[in-house]
Amino acid sequence: MRIGLLETLLEMGGKIQVKNKRKEAGEAVGDLIVESSELKGVVIPPTRAPSMIDEYPILSIAAAKAKGTTQMLGLSELRLKESDRLSAIAEGLKICGTKVNIEDNNLIIAGSEKIIPKNSEIKTKMDHRIAMSFLIMGMVANTPIKIDDGDHIKSSFPNFIDNMNKLGGKIFKRE
Repeated sequence: MRIGLLETLLEMGGKIQVKNKRKEAGEAVGDLIVESSELKGVVIPPTRAPSMIDEYPILSIAAAKAKGTTQMLGLSELRLKESDRLSAIAEGLKICGTKVNIEDNNLIIAGSEKIIPKNSEIKTKMDHRIAMSFLIMGMVANTPIKIDDGDHIKSSFPNFIDNMNKLGGKIFKRE
């Protein structure tokens, strides 16, 4: 987990402890102890984006379940990733019944206790982070979440589906 994501989740009320802090390969690392938490919406400044640019897809899932509105500011770089992640996040959240707006390069997400996907599938745009984030959202949704393609997940996290299923997920490949 990158430091910007950790800072943001703590600001949102996440119960996260960092133990065994140390340096590895010049990077600060530690062991995380995470408890279930009721998150609240926050304003994430654009200055934080570089420290967590790849984590916005999963952060958007947390924001969708948070109480209140989360404003993620200064996300122009998300348009330049494997896909236009900013649009992919917004489109996926809308399919899942979340109120979301893109204003310039800012993502505004109104959190809700209920995630109720419409009878559609998320277009991952061949982006592994979009695919994994929405599969994780399926673990807290009121109905299953489907994605159009999960094959690209193997490029970054080959054991993702097995690990999620061990945690109680019910992720399977359509035949």
